[in-house]
Amino acid sequence: MTTSANLLMTLPEIVLALGALALMLVAAWGGQAVTRAVSWASVAVLIGAAIALIGPASSGGMAFDGLYRADVFGAFCKVLIYATSAVCILIAPRFFARTAGDDLRPEYPVLILLSCVGMGMMASASDLLPLYVGLELQSLAAYVLASFMRQDTRSAEAGLKYFVLGALASGILLYGISLIYGFSGSTTFDQIATAYTTGGQSLGLTFGLVFVFAGIAFKLAAVPFHMWTPDVYEGAPTPVTAFFASAQKVAAMAIAVRVAIEAMGSATDQWRQIVIFAALASIILGAVAAIGQSNIKRLLAYSSINNVGFVLVGLAAGTEAGIASVLFYLTVYVVMTLGSFIVVLQMRDVNGQPVETIASLSGLSQTRPLLALAMAIFMFSLAGIPPLLGFNAKLAVFNAAVGAGLYPLAVVGFVASVIGAYYYLRVVKVMYFDDPAPEYQKEPNIVEGGLIAAAAVFVSPIGWVLLAPLGLMTLNAAHALFLNA
Repeated sequence: MTTSANLLMTLPEIVLALGALALMLVAAWGGQAVTRAVSWASVAVLIGAAIALIGPASSGGMAFDGLYRADVFGAFCKVLIYATSAVCILIAPRFFARTAGDDLRPEYPVLILLSCVGMGMMASASDLLPLYVGLELQSLAAYVLASFMRQDTRSAEAGLKYFVLGALASGILLYGISLIYGFSGSTTFDQIATAYTTGGQSLGLTFGLVFVFAGIAFKLAAVPFHMWTPDVYEGAPTPVTAFFASAQKVAAMAIAVRVAIEAMGSATDQWRQIVIFAALASIILGAVAAIGQSNIKRLLAYSSINNVGFVLVGLAAGTEAGIASVLFYLTVYVVMTLGSFIVVLQMRDVNGQPVETIASLSGLSQTRPLLALAMAIFMFSLAGIPPLLGFNAKLAVFNAAVGAGLYPLAVVGFVASVIGAYYYLRVVKVMYFDDPAPEYQKEPNIVEGGLIAAAAVFVSPIGWVLLAPLGLMTLNAAHALFLNA
């Protein structure tokens, strides 16, 4: 294959990389004054990367001698990543402008672009080496983003914790990669799949599988590798937390699916045990640990752990329907999560300082009825209550599990979802039935208000009109993945 053909298939990552480098130079020369311009330019770069997916970047097949795969599955995941990243850039200026001593700097959107380059590589990796390089590229940017508020000790603590535990997870993943390479003789997914088929019950390949999934589980914040999530989500700036809870989840899940289906499809019975344990443990711990939380960002952190468990139920099925349900769940999940975090951005006292306690939401239905309605929609949807789209997402992964014969997993997951509904409903109860707390600062913002409204409409019954086209797209993406396997 010619060099130009390879470059066309990796065009989205090239657009993002060149855009990030150009904007980094603009930031260095222009300083603080060009922050807003760099932010809007970064959104334009993300749109350009999404447009670049049209053509060979979504249907070209293998590039660079099997290191990179351009297919519909990768394209679907990248669209989700770019869209959520753009939202996290758009909601940042107002947050930092109202946070004393920590004005937004132009490096923020550049770091998100660089992280998107890594996440794009993860979504299209067909070899363990680009997988690791992509994961480290997005992680290095994420460590800086977590500690972006230099004047806030919680942000510095979040960045340090994320860095230390992330380095540990990277080491675990790299050790697993070395084991797989040593016992299979290759790092490409196709040849690894052949080794798992012909190697039988190779102890080295089995250990490699365990370590690789452990490293990926850290990025997913799946139990038992979730320990960093509550502290990092609480300490990081809220737009950054939204980025961690949405775009990074999509990228981590994309590479988990690729490794499971393409590289280890013949070892399904082995990795399925790991995935089922992580799924049930994440669902149960995420539900139970969230009950006693008083900070809304920590509650949403445990909510993300809980939802990762449901996504893993779809992966455990190991079928086309299961992977389609994973993609459908991720789409609905990122919309619900982004909407919830944008509502959190509205929680500011009369002095404009962020308020994160759930108690401060008391009586919000009386003081800010539209904001309370939007938050209630997101909470009901996250709880999986019909007719909101969160119910359809949970139903899809449970149907996939039943279709694969995993009846106990579906039953336990369904029962555990009832536990998780409690803390979502508690937030609604506080907003609608408790006495009003001091009113939040009213400072209308068209961008944030529009995003909240769009997210609420999407997960509401109106969003049912999108079920058919979204279902078709997820099935096509899943089918493309199994064509590669």
